[in-house]
Amino acid sequence: MEYQNLNAEEREAITERLDLVTERIHELAAEPEVCEPFRAYFKGTAAFIVKTEEVLRQVLNDSFCSQSRETLQKINEALYEDILPEHYKKSYANPDYACITLGEEYGTLLSMLYAELRSLIPYAYEGDVEAFTCFCELFIQVYTCFNDEEGTTPKEVQQAIYWFFHDYSELFTERSICEMVDASRDFFTRIVMDSDLQDLKYLYYYGEPIGENEIRMAEYMNQLPQEKIQAMADTYTEGYRIGFITTGKDLSIKSTVNVEYAIGMERMVRAAIANFEKMGLKPTIYRDAFSSFRNRGNSKRGCYATSVNRQFDYDHKADKAVYLDKAFVERRLETLRTVYEDKKELAAGYAGPAVIEVFGEPLFEPENKKTACHYSDKQNELNVYYASQAGQITNQYIKGEERSFTIIAYPLPQIGSNFEEIFDKTVELNTLDYTLYRDMQAKIIEVLDQGVRAHIRGKGDNETDMTVELYRLKNPQKETIFENCVADVNIPVGEVFTSPVLTGTHGVLHVSYVYLNGLRYENLKMTFEDGKVVDYSCSNFDSEEENHKYIYDNVLMHHDTLPLGEFAIGTNTTAYRMAKDFDIADKLPILIAEKTGPHFAVGDTCYSQAEDTPVYNPDGKEIVARDNEISILRKEDESKAYFNCHTDITIPYDELDCIYIERADGSTGDIIRDGRFVVPGTEKLNEPLENKTSFPA
Repeated sequence: MEYQNLNAEEREAITERLDLVTERIHELAAEPEVCEPFRAYFKGTAAFIVKTEEVLRQVLNDSFCSQSRETLQKINEALYEDILPEHYKKSYANPDYACITLGEEYGTLLSMLYAELRSLIPYAYEGDVEAFTCFCELFIQVYTCFNDEEGTTPKEVQQAIYWFFHDYSELFTERSICEMVDASRDFFTRIVMDSDLQDLKYLYYYGEPIGENEIRMAEYMNQLPQEKIQAMADTYTEGYRIGFITTGKDLSIKSTVNVEYAIGMERMVRAAIANFEKMGLKPTIYRDAFSSFRNRGNSKRGCYATSVNRQFDYDHKADKAVYLDKAFVERRLETLRTVYEDKKELAAGYAGPAVIEVFGEPLFEPENKKTACHYSDKQNELNVYYASQAGQITNQYIKGEERSFTIIAYPLPQIGSNFEEIFDKTVELNTLDYTLYRDMQAKIIEVLDQGVRAHIRGKGDNETDMTVELYRLKNPQKETIFENCVADVNIPVGEVFTSPVLTGTHGVLHVSYVYLNGLRYENLKMTFEDGKVVDYSCSNFDSEEENHKYIYDNVLMHHDTLPLGEFAIGTNTTAYRMAKDFDIADKLPILIAEKTGPHFAVGDTCYSQAEDTPVYNPDGKEIVARDNEISILRKEDESKAYFNCHTDITIPYDELDCIYIERADGSTGDIIRDGRFVVPGTEKLNEPLENKTSFPA
């Protein structure tokens, strides 16, 4: 329960705990009573906590937001300066530095603890006294281990961290669920709706690291006429609404929508919230993961700022390894079920996420550090097990067949000097004439529906040679294999996709480079047999072992194999042209990149958790290829049916030779030949491929 909602007795008790623990921390910031090399660690960490406590006290007495923009900016910079790239080499958040200065025996553990204590920043800004106090008490507990006359051991330190997360699992789980489904948790909504967005000091109310991206984005948004802001918001919210209509889901039974956005886009978000409220939906907004408990460092979700240091994120994305075991997983699943049961009415009203992505950050190639936390094979199995079980629990309370989503993307100022031009082109891209694409894609589907399998081949150095088995139609007059995607939930327009039949699907998928979930892969190659990954490689690192682990961790998501959940043909050649003209192909998010060529997704199908819900194309035909041989296992054992991941890998048009279908009688039908669309009626798709910069009209 949030501090302001506690009764007088509860508030007095938690305030007393806060006062006691922070008094002790102030003493440590002055002079901790431990020997070197640990004295500097505890003194520096205590000083950092004191900075966050100052923010908390100001928030609680309502004086924080009354300070000047310059003061708020200095506070923000002081809280994040330690992990800036230029300071990171000598930060305890850097596991390499921690192990050098504190010894390998304790360095990894104490680096993990320091990263975890950075959770105090958001708790301070949100005035969450209870969670703030709990983390302060953890710090003192670990300090006490080192202050013991008999000394300590790494096991004792690890156990202190372990029992902290075990004991407070319900507290953290309750907060994460309520932030998603309970509109009364309105910290972020109040910033968006109540702030003077012309005064950029509001950016410092969040407690996220505010840099040039956030400031320049807010400045740019403030320059745009309200008509353009409203049009952007309308595209976003209409996509959400239409998504419910096209899938036959009842939006009227829902009461909340989860709004995800990058800080700096508040004008658009404010207009979007007003649109959602007209649909009967109140916004919920949660913060990007800031603790290992919430999977910090894996991807940006919720309300977020661009990363202050992506190597820090990467170094600490497996910090949960310090406390992850079977008992913890079962405890967390128990609390997840308990909290959902307690909040089941709120969960039932949750309509799903409406996501605004951003793109344009510089390319990032991580350094793999042996000193960072790493999951053991057993822990990888537990992560997979937890994801499966948690997905099933969530689906009991937020039913897949009743929820939907939408996602749209815009560039960051960091994308380059022509940011404003790219932004305008992206707005145009997001509002392309969907009827034009709908009709051309329908012609492509007419050919695809004749096939029993599809063949996809690369050209030049691209070694792709895939055979994809297709669903066999029983009634072609009323059924179709491929969905005609026309910019509702997935904006912009431009793809047809299906769930492949796994048996018989085989071959090699290869791309010279691709950017997936914020990470770059060079010469990514995956081999499939019967629709499942049997081998994979890339050339990012000198060591084959490192390359293998890189893919295993970040594409296979710790699964030994994944099925081919989707085969699609992207038709948005306009997006491809934009990427070429501005030389930003390597910076496009998957959302746009997947529309710029054929793509293959490893993981779940696009219809995961909603396979039994009929879906229809604009021509009225039912899309019947919603299952594969793995997803159908939900009928017997749901834990065997889902992987809780779906990663799209796109072959760009300039690496593509052909896509054609093979009919039952052995004849063939071309979709793409020599990298160009050849289905009659789709010629306009080739215009942007012929070095024409104009958008198709």
